[in-house]
Amino acid sequence: MRVAILLLLAAALFTSCRTAPPTPPNSIRAYAGPDGLVVFESPTARFEAAPTGAIAAALDQSGHSTPVDAGPLPDQVTVDGAQVTFSAQPESVRVYDVAGGKAAEVRTLSADGRLECRRVFELYAAFPGMLMSTASFVNHSAAPLALQTAVTNAHRVPAADTWSFLGASEKWGQDDVVHLQPGLKRANRVGASLADGNGGGLPVAAFWTRHGGLAIGHLDQRPLTLSMPLEVGASGDARVSLDYAPNVTLRNAESYSTPRQFTLAYSGDYYDALRAYSNALRHDGWTPAKPPDEAYSPTWCGWGYLANVTPSQMLGIIPKLKQYHIHWATLDDRWFDAYGDWNPRPDTFPGNKLRDMVAQYHQNGIKVQLWWLPLGAELHGPKDDSHAYVDSNVARTHPDWLVLDPQGKPALMTRELATLCPALPEVQQYYKQLTTRFIRDWDFDGHKLDNIFSVPPCYNPKHHHRSPQDSVNAMADVYKIIWETSRALKPDSVTQTCPCGTPPNIAWLPYLDQAVTADPVGSIQVRRRIKMYKALLGDSAPVYGDHVELTELEQRKDREIDFGRDFASTVGLGGVVGTKFVWPQTDALYSDVVLTREKDRQWQHWFEIYGSKMLSRGEFRNLYLTGFDSPEGYVIEKDGVMNYAFFTPGPHGHFDGNITLRGLAPGRYRLHDYVNGRDLATVDASQPTFPASFDGSLLFEALRQ
Repeated sequence: MRVAILLLLAAALFTSCRTAPPTPPNSIRAYAGPDGLVVFESPTARFEAAPTGAIAAALDQSGHSTPVDAGPLPDQVTVDGAQVTFSAQPESVRVYDVAGGKAAEVRTLSADGRLECRRVFELYAAFPGMLMSTASFVNHSAAPLALQTAVTNAHRVPAADTWSFLGASEKWGQDDVVHLQPGLKRANRVGASLADGNGGGLPVAAFWTRHGGLAIGHLDQRPLTLSMPLEVGASGDARVSLDYAPNVTLRNAESYSTPRQFTLAYSGDYYDALRAYSNALRHDGWTPAKPPDEAYSPTWCGWGYLANVTPSQMLGIIPKLKQYHIHWATLDDRWFDAYGDWNPRPDTFPGNKLRDMVAQYHQNGIKVQLWWLPLGAELHGPKDDSHAYVDSNVARTHPDWLVLDPQGKPALMTRELATLCPALPEVQQYYKQLTTRFIRDWDFDGHKLDNIFSVPPCYNPKHHHRSPQDSVNAMADVYKIIWETSRALKPDSVTQTCPCGTPPNIAWLPYLDQAVTADPVGSIQVRRRIKMYKALLGDSAPVYGDHVELTELEQRKDREIDFGRDFASTVGLGGVVGTKFVWPQTDALYSDVVLTREKDRQWQHWFEIYGSKMLSRGEFRNLYLTGFDSPEGYVIEKDGVMNYAFFTPGPHGHFDGNITLRGLAPGRYRLHDYVNGRDLATVDASQPTFPASFDGSLLFEALRQ
């Protein structure tokens, strides 16, 4: 397997926005310097790996080396409750060739000689800006050693005028893209479910300025549990690292190894860091699903009617969906009796009402998704805001399926639900049966999987896990089963997975057809998350911009009010548009999302633009730098035409000034505002700057003359 991975890496191409020329393998250099320092050089980057584990990273551009950190920090481990330091003088250093690159092994001993650290560093021509590394800690003493923590890949980052992407899934609505400021502090925990039910995320932390960027993370495809703590001090420097808590006892000659980590020196912003991360995963076998054509169709969601939606409300919307050429409808939360059982509610969907509703949608040429939440099961006691929990039938009938915490109690996941252990074959079979019921028996066309984060570690002794982490790692298996079963029954089915308000979990990310911006808190999160998914899944990946009403919202005492109308943030970035309007409706409960006459005209206009342009099928071009270019800019190339979108920081902001168009091929272009049906200017690619004035957003295409 190791040889195969190296060969794949040797054949890979390092890409940013477009495929770049391959770096010749003989352009990678590595040599041991004074005091065991190993230097790695490529045409784009330079790394200095110290025996202590500290890695200094720099961009190498036109013969000039530009540091992208303010100083690396040594690895730290805690053994038997005390911090262990390693000698700065290595026991041995070996630099050697590997297929497609160079590698080095550095061995050091702790001050008392009981613990050895074996570090391996690798740099490949396929990824000339990414130094890969692992650290293994070996017990050389006769007595057992308790290894509690390991802190690796630690760096100081200059915080002045620096932006960051933080991939942890910790808090609903928290910004993933953050301008570093003194006092900023985040734990950035990824992997297992957290106390509030969130969790999972991407094991990546990226930082960038106008001059270059640094990113760290690991390349394991499992949702390993760790932290990437970030703290910005008053001095202006930020500290970041990869922190593991193995809590293992090592007997003589036994070892603990970190996953394969990376230190990336790059140009650009978080898109470029995530694209490099995605490319490395892909060449290690990670393969996101190829979406069907239906994943690009616009959608309407019944959540506008909230938790007690009825068949008559769902069906009453059909004339408007046909008017707007919306091809998908979603039956959202609370159509069911109990989490885990997933039977239709007898008070709102009695008898065959649910299947009859699906049949009527199909008769009108509209496909239907079903909202649900795998792996969660109700237990009497905890309550969600929509209904009082009962003991679900699945939890009552199969109590041995439950994930237990270290105290032997049911471990709770999101929405305070008990967790069915995904590592059990019986649980996996249960979800295959449920998926078959929804898609084959009820005739739904896909899924809206919502509140999808991670699951807790499992300590149930009846499951005979090798590690409590087995349940966390096996979560991906259940989502793979749901996706594969759906595709087998309906090849054009669409599975959408929503990690509400947070980045996705790397574990289940390959097993979806349509990513979603996941309950954005305003327009800027829509744009930044579409860009994130395009970097991870591909420049033409279908990314649902979520309900357009979420582009502007207000949190009141009783409930959230959603009144956004910013279609531009989805259309201009090549996202898939959607809405949750209600119609016809006079109930004050739905007043913020009711389709008024004025909104009707606006909705009609934007759905026509989406259908005619279909920029979601175009190619995202990352030509503007997040945090630094003003106005905020994006480009979608489709059918040889460059489509530009520019935005003010807020939805009601105003911009007056010059805009420079990037990426144009030589020639003259007419700039056509396709939203308002007007020409803006004519520019030549040799001088592609023109004066612009707009409120909120400006979308246009550059048509060659």
